[in-house]
Amino acid sequence: MTDHEPEIVTGRPQELAEQRNQAVSQPAQLLRIGAMLRELLEEVRRASPDEAGRKRLREIYDRALSVLKAGLSEDLQQELEAFAAPLAPQASESEIRIAQAQLLGWLEGLFQGIQAALWAQQMEARAQLDGMRRGLPPGPGGMIERPAAGYL
Repeated sequence: MTDHEPEIVTGRPQELAEQRNQAVSQPAQLLRIGAMLRELLEEVRRASPDEAGRKRLREIYDRALSVLKAGLSEDLQQELEAFAAPLAPQASESEIRIAQAQLLGWLEGLFQGIQAALWAQQMEARAQLDGMRRGLPPGPGGMIERPAAGYL
């Protein structure tokens, strides 16, 4: 698949959710890193960091990248590497902002993909359960009609 071609998704939602869950070994860690990056990005927007601050931001960014890669499957690692390259030693404030925003956006897209796969898995499970319920024979005595519930 190239950058300009749509991705063709095949398989059932449950299989997709399982693949996504296998692709991310530590989802809680990803959420923490995402929250940390969001806070860092806000801090950089509020105050213009000096050279020491920019150096620290580069270190945090590079460390976050390496920790993220360790918790991802190989295909997601490659995708992350394609979008989020390490920062240059003399990266400017705007370069740091852009890199952090880009990484945060990628993480949020990953979270949304996981949520969508889980939602699809739940919908499929609900449909299967409804189908099994419809296939069951009525209980003893058939269906019992109950009066509508009233206040008293």
